[in-house]
Amino acid sequence: MNDSAHRYGSVSRILHWGMVLLLTLQFLKLGDRIDEGDHWIGQTLVPTHVSIGVLLLVLVLLRLTWAVVQRGRRPQPAGPLGGLARIGHGLLYLCMLAMPLLGLAVMLGNGYGLKVFGVQLVARGGEEIPWLASLGSLHSPLAWLFLLLVLGHVAAALFHHFVVKDDTLRRMAG
Repeated sequence: MNDSAHRYGSVSRILHWGMVLLLTLQFLKLGDRIDEGDHWIGQTLVPTHVSIGVLLLVLVLLRLTWAVVQRGRRPQPAGPLGGLARIGHGLLYLCMLAMPLLGLAVMLGNGYGLKVFGVQLVARGGEEIPWLASLGSLHSPLAWLFLLLVLGHVAAALFHHFVVKDDTLRRMAG
């Protein structure tokens, strides 16, 4: 359950890989940029995008809390690559927090309301809040940066596994 200096524990691994699955679904939503939103990929995922985004916000808050609790036990990246890893992880966590918050800004700022897994949390047709809608407009452009960071994270893990030949990937894989 707990992390150790040699590998991540079951809680960290479940949170990581569960979020990988959910983030993959979220990134598929970028398919609505194909053919100006008329592509089946984006249209299929629109109904679940907001709900999964709210779930991801809850999960990243749990993950951050768990990371603080496990701080002294976790594997620590060393050397210059370790410094880059810390920066990369910091940027990933920043995006994991910012993306759902900016998504909420889109929904609430434009008066769309908020429905999560079928439960209406904020009624549709509310008053528009221009500054919040404007802030929310950063959601889509940030998604592309977030995707690049995730791809960089995957590339770094594969680099460690196949080039450096260390146990970085195995520590999270189980």
